[in-house]
Amino acid sequence: MQKISVALCTFNGAEFLSKQLESIKQQTSPIHELVVCDDGSSDETLAIIDRFSKQVAFPVQVHRNPVNLGSSKNFEQCMALCQGDLIFLCDQDDVWMPEKVEKIVNYLAENPDKEAVFSNATMIDQAGFPTGKTSFEQIEFTAEVQNLWQAGGSFRILLKGYVVTGAALAVKKRALPKIGAVPNITKELIHDGWIALNLSMANQIGFINTCLIQYREHSNQQVGFKSKPAHVSLMQRFTRSREDKLGTLRKKADIAHALLKHFEDEKEVNAEITTALLRREAFYRMRANLPANRLLRFIPVVKHAIRGSYQLEEGGKWWRPLLGDLFE
Repeated sequence: MQKISVALCTFNGAEFLSKQLESIKQQTSPIHELVVCDDGSSDETLAIIDRFSKQVAFPVQVHRNPVNLGSSKNFEQCMALCQGDLIFLCDQDDVWMPEKVEKIVNYLAENPDKEAVFSNATMIDQAGFPTGKTSFEQIEFTAEVQNLWQAGGSFRILLKGYVVTGAALAVKKRALPKIGAVPNITKELIHDGWIALNLSMANQIGFINTCLIQYREHSNQQVGFKSKPAHVSLMQRFTRSREDKLGTLRKKADIAHALLKHFEDEKEVNAEITTALLRREAFYRMRANLPANRLLRFIPVVKHAIRGSYQLEEGGKWWRPLLGDLFE
């Protein structure tokens, strides 16, 4: 029987922590260890964990960081300390459904080619009331995108933006050496995004459409859906400065280039991934270098539209950036 670890990272999380811990305690499948890495809490967080440790049969290991590592590095450390075969990442402010561990264990047993899996989540507000949305709805992980993911398109989907939240993620311990540390490419790339992107290169990460956690949005969370870049509205495309837009496009091209160099240096990239990153970099370099004269933009923009580049790289409402390139 495989052993289950829960990797919980905390930082001044006393307000919501007890409900999260209770939901771990109430799992229908057994937990074999809880590993806590605390990033310098000054509230009641550690006292709450100490009381909890005396109420459960599984061991609770608490590691207190001498300096604040930040969420991403703290999770890297916490996962490395886990001894279980399967590691469940855990935020301090959410609530797990009782069957979360059981359903994820079953999914991975039925899909042995997957090294990790993430689930959908019910979005709740600070008081714990449902907002009426799921995480998949909020990030527009639609049925169409899910079908593309299952058809082997997960890497391209993840290049476009945030899909996988660590709070809903479980990863096999054996995958950690391959995943490695989060590279210093961009501040937006954190532990959960890196795990997903890395494993997606070989289609080794799956998803479960069922909501297996309640994901809390509140003003004090360190990372999460609220910290992700907002969609640029059609109105904003025509009112922001041109340099703001071009800077964003240059950054996307630079990230694609940096990812390619990283994977090449690690000798972990195949021809399909190389092609995807090269095409992505070329697409955003083209957009970043469009002339100020709108008439001169028409031919390159239309060429890339015919090739399907806008739909491939932007997805969703791809026609919005196309119109922006023509008229902004």
